[in-house]
Amino acid sequence: MKLYGSQTSPYVRRIRLLLAETAYEFINLNIFAGPDRETLAALNPTLRIPMLEDNGRVIFDSGVIYRYLAPQLGAAALSWYQENQLTLVNAVTDSLVMLLQCSRSGFDTNDDKLFFNLQRERVATSLYVLEQQAANAEFANWDYVAIALYSLVDWIMFRELLQLDDYPALLAFCADNKTQPMIADSDPRLG
Repeated sequence: MKLYGSQTSPYVRRIRLLLAETAYEFINLNIFAGPDRETLAALNPTLRIPMLEDNGRVIFDSGVIYRYLAPQLGAAALSWYQENQLTLVNAVTDSLVMLLQCSRSGFDTNDDKLFFNLQRERVATSLYVLEQQAANAEFANWDYVAIALYSLVDWIMFRELLQLDDYPALLAFCADNKTQPMIADSDPRLG
């Protein structure tokens, strides 16, 4: 089994954490240029990471990879409530990735523009709900949704994308889980 991705991707990290106690090969790609970009394009027409290669299959997208791996790992299927929680995590992650890419492309993402405003609004409303859920200890079990949330919040801190002072439950959640298996080895700061 091979997992293709980058050390800094929160979507890749969640799969690495899921596979913490499973043998696999991690292939760290520079997805923006050179031979690694060619490898990505050859395997995945969406040009996105992560992707998993297993038994001749290439599986795209972290959510699809989870559904593929869950039965093999003995993990339960997500409930509809957990699917909604994961949608909140993905909404924040997607919006922040887009804002980061825009910023790196030379756009001022603080401009009063519809696209930027919608992304910032989505981040704020989704993080508010995730904060309430964390305060209610809804992520106490180290399952895929908790892994995805941890990957997001730590990535936000790594990239210095937001001040998280208004989210003490999310910060406490990260602090409480910093010793989970594979957390240190998958740290984006190593990338």
